[in-house]
Amino acid sequence: MKICLITPPSPFLLDERVFMHIGVLKIAAVLEEKGHQVDFIDLSAVKNYIEVVDDYLALEDSAKVIGITATTPQVPFAVILANHLNDNHKGAIDKTLLGGPHVTLMYAASKREKQKNFVGSSRATDDVKTLSDIFDVLVCGDGEEAIFEALKIDKGIIDADDKDSPLFLTSEKLTKMPLPARHLIDVDSYKYFIEGEPSISLIAQLGCPFQCTFCSGRNSPFLRKIRTRTTQSVVDEIEHLYLAYGMKGFMLYDDELNVNKQMVHLMKEITKLQKKHNTEFKLRGFIKAELFTDEQAEAMYEAGFRWLLTGFESGDERILRNIKKRATRDDNTRCVEIGRNHGLKIKALMSIGHAGESTETIDNTKKWLLETKPDDFDCTIITTYPGSPYFDDAVFNGTHYTYTDKRTGDQLHQAQLNYCVDQDYYKGDPDGGYVSYVWTNHISAVDLVTEREKLEREVRKELNIAFNPARPGLTYEHSMGAGLGNVNIPDYILRRTN
Repeated sequence: MKICLITPPSPFLLDERVFMHIGVLKIAAVLEEKGHQVDFIDLSAVKNYIEVVDDYLALEDSAKVIGITATTPQVPFAVILANHLNDNHKGAIDKTLLGGPHVTLMYAASKREKQKNFVGSSRATDDVKTLSDIFDVLVCGDGEEAIFEALKIDKGIIDADDKDSPLFLTSEKLTKMPLPARHLIDVDSYKYFIEGEPSISLIAQLGCPFQCTFCSGRNSPFLRKIRTRTTQSVVDEIEHLYLAYGMKGFMLYDDELNVNKQMVHLMKEITKLQKKHNTEFKLRGFIKAELFTDEQAEAMYEAGFRWLLTGFESGDERILRNIKKRATRDDNTRCVEIGRNHGLKIKALMSIGHAGESTETIDNTKKWLLETKPDDFDCTIITTYPGSPYFDDAVFNGTHYTYTDKRTGDQLHQAQLNYCVDQDYYKGDPDGGYVSYVWTNHISAVDLVTEREKLEREVRKELNIAFNPARPGLTYEHSMGAGLGNVNIPDYILRRTN
């Protein structure tokens, strides 16, 4: 069977071609391993993406099954694509599939709504119903084995977001999976650098066990249960990326590297790999602040780590308690100091708009940044994504949703959104491009935007940290030719199984 997998555009990002979407490339890899042909359309940064899809379906050998992946902010574009297919190409395709984080977490939230029988709160169930009306099959949870079940049915939902499901990946299964099918994407068009070294991303483990109230996936096994690959499989992937693509920079995109008890051992094996090839790597990744130790820092630096990213989130103790971060203000300061003592640069990931947020708590976040002086930072307005307690435990009061912290009584109010249409995201234009859909009893949505921009400007000026520049999008140019049927679609957009 031939299947076409599509990554929709993400125009809310400053630069869409920084990190490729690894999850859908893993789906492509297992399909190829089982003998299926895969056409992969990468619409990242492509402005006139509908024209690409039209030209693809004009090919004589285009696929009859279309699979689209989407995060929550990508969903409006996935819906536009699917509606276009339904309205204009229904006879050319057999069915459309939707997978990825958004549908997984909405379905998880929908199951909780039904279990808890929330009165007047069915937004996740309604969202899943809308998506089911647009797409033929919804794939929820780990897709590597679920994709084959999805290919067997004409209509319905495949639920692999259940740790007792045979479709749910174990650590053993994760280790044995083929490497992501990066040959189906134009690696060179993705530009990311670590200390000047061209770099590529990989995922060594899945899941984060912590309970941060703002974090999507806390109520979903798909993103909550830790699944780890063996150290050797991770080292083998790094070696493959070095030999096949000449990469010496690696972004490990795991939630928290140091929740893996074998992390120090992994670092030592990565160090050995560099000695084997007589080269030096540059690495970057995420850590949990209160778990960070001198031993970890030393091993990470030796392995080539030069940058660490940590979700400190706030410089206010009450907010840190409200979001169940576990790390205190002092823990976060100590994390920065450990990194600095071992030559590691720290990027502080901060957020505002939490339950109980006020101008005072935001000012405390600003003061903490100025005191600790991280090497880089960003500050985002919180987004209430499905799968997070902020979303799943919020109660509808007739006009909007409200999450209440059971310990302090602090509240977070959320606008009623249609996630199939409205774009709601953490990051985007860092200066003037934010819209807040949340507010508290102490600060309005409009004032959250103002305070975020003020914090961003003042801290960047004081610490001499520049804004990241945007990269312009790409315009697909239709061209007649004989390369792929009756049109030529450039290989930075379309690649196919050999």
